[in-house]
Amino acid sequence: MLSTKDGKMIILSSPSGAGKTTLVKKISQEKKYKISVSHTTREPRPNEIDGKDYFFVTSKDFKELIDKDAFLEYAKVFRNMYGSTKEKVFKNLSQGYNVLFDIDWQGTEQIKKQTLNYNLITFFILPPSREVLLQRLISRGESKEDIIQMRMQQFDKDVLHWVDYDYVVINEDLNKCYDEIIGYLENTIKYDRSIIEKHISKLV
Repeated sequence: MLSTKDGKMIILSSPSGAGKTTLVKKISQEKKYKISVSHTTREPRPNEIDGKDYFFVTSKDFKELIDKDAFLEYAKVFRNMYGSTKEKVFKNLSQGYNVLFDIDWQGTEQIKKQTLNYNLITFFILPPSREVLLQRLISRGESKEDIIQMRMQQFDKDVLHWVDYDYVVINEDLNKCYDEIIGYLENTIKYDRSIIEKHISKLV
């Protein structure tokens, strides 16, 4: 039986560059939300802080955490490993915080398959167009051209997983997208799946 005192597990997934990380950070500014900070084997990007944006670890350390069954979910994304550890997540949930996950569809599938005594709400974030997505990836200024092309190719595969999520939101305007997510979480707006289906047809 789900406890009304415990927090909710809220997953935001998206193709790379669609804006899920920015949205997670914006939502976390609300008092009742906390971010599940993932462990990763990739190198830090400029301005990323260890322990705040990610826990940056070696491949050996990551494997040891897997062997200890420390992860709630983990996955390989663009040649690097990412994972959410259980201990901090469950502690925050038991204290009544809603925990935000910035993870891809692989991690979402793993969490959905588990029997957890917490409410789970999943969101898939889409870009307004392929052109805008490409410009967002370029504007990061941190990836080589071949990496950007790899991310665009992966987009065609990732976007197909939108059907597995509770809500799909188009991130054309950050503040509008944020308001829409909060509206779904608080049951103040109605979800229209037909709009998303039309948008998907333009993206793939």
